[in-house]
Amino acid sequence: MLTCAESCTGGMLAATLTDLPGSSAMFERGFVTYTNDAKMDMLGVQAATLDAYGAVSEQTAHEMATGALAHSNAQIAVSITGIAGPGGSDHKPEGRVCFGLAIAGNVTSQTQEFGALGRDLVRIKARDHALALLLSAVQKLPNKQA
Repeated sequence: MLTCAESCTGGMLAATLTDLPGSSAMFERGFVTYTNDAKMDMLGVQAATLDAYGAVSEQTAHEMATGALAHSNAQIAVSITGIAGPGGSDHKPEGRVCFGLAIAGNVTSQTQEFGALGRDLVRIKARDHALALLLSAVQKLPNKQA
């Protein structure tokens, strides 16, 4: 079972996963945590993490994925947090998106720089990257069934 924790994509990943017929056999729930308060309340992201690294960071993505797994009945969680635009800063530019992937206590995180492509395209690219992370994770599971 899969779960996702989304910020800048606002539920786009969950919507895409549930567009598939029979998706209830693989999608358990989704968390849309757009604000820092939501990240803390729903996923257990630490205020200290947000203060030190910000919402758009691998550290926050890591805690989002961990929290999604802990607050669901899923075995795989992916998280997305980023700056879709418009805007950004020199330190955190538009198009920077951080991802977390949690599987049975093993959590990885990464950052993708999609660039200032515009809000819609950054969000689509973030969703698609998260889907690719999930696909790769599922393909590596032992005893997978076709």
